Amino acid sequence: MSVQVSLTGLSFLVSKEDTKSVVFFTEKKYTSKATPEELLVDISSVISNDLKDLHPFSEVVVIYATHLYTIVPTPLFDESKASDYLKFNSKILANDFISFDTIENKDITSVYVPYVNINNYFFEQFGSFKYYHASTLLIKSILDLEKYTIEPTVYINVSEEIFDFIVVKNGSLLICNSYLYKTPEDFIYYILFCFEQLKLDPDLVKTIILGNINKGDDTYNILFKYVRNIDFLKTIQPIFFSNTDDTHHNFLLKAII
Repeated sequence: MSVQVSLTGLSFLVSKEDTKSVVFFTEKKYTSKATPEELLVDISSVISNDLKDLHPFSEVVVIYATHLYTIVPTPLFDESKASDYLKFNSKILANDFISFDTIENKDITSVYVPYVNINNYFFEQFGSFKYYHASTLLIKSILDLEKYTIEPTVYINVSEEIFDFIVVKNGSLLICNSYLYKTPEDFIYYILFCFEQLKLDPDLVKTIILGNINKGDDTYNILFKYVRNIDFLKTIQPIFFSNTDDTHHNFLLKAII
């Protein structure tokens, strides 16, 4: 079972380990940002009701898709100073629990704030479980896809009110940032700012989009107006969660099947 957690929605996936087939999938979107306490109520409800007949699970994974993170080169990372890496670009509290993921063989560490109440719930229900920040899975998956690519490639992972902007070149990570947005104009402003800062030509650079974006969406239309060489991600696993699903949707959940 895999659960993706964000303040704007939840996604649940149960798949068979041997066949990689989907047994159960559901998602919930919020019209306004939820609190960790509200998220836990909905998580508990789905697991206790919708998934009660599917227990036990051979593996449980939680993915935190939030903007409370930062990327640090592993050789510079000091676990005792984990909060220091976050406090300059994220609003954290003194009692926040700080966690980190290390991407093996890439010298990349993602430092982030998981939700302790949700972690405690999963530990109480299932004992041992794994949890990651979304940036960890995105970066690892994209670097694996682009390990032989020389020219820069842009990846834009779109969610409700937040998107991830990742650039790789020569098989290495150039940038991984997340931006909050309300309107399509906000969306394209941050993207074009990144292109400008990285000196990337929006007419030429290969740009891959994934997540909650489709042709005809306002976000897609304004992106295509200013960034011309765009395409949807073609995943290596053609897994579909519903009749309206596509290969570029729910990439994080598909990445760990």
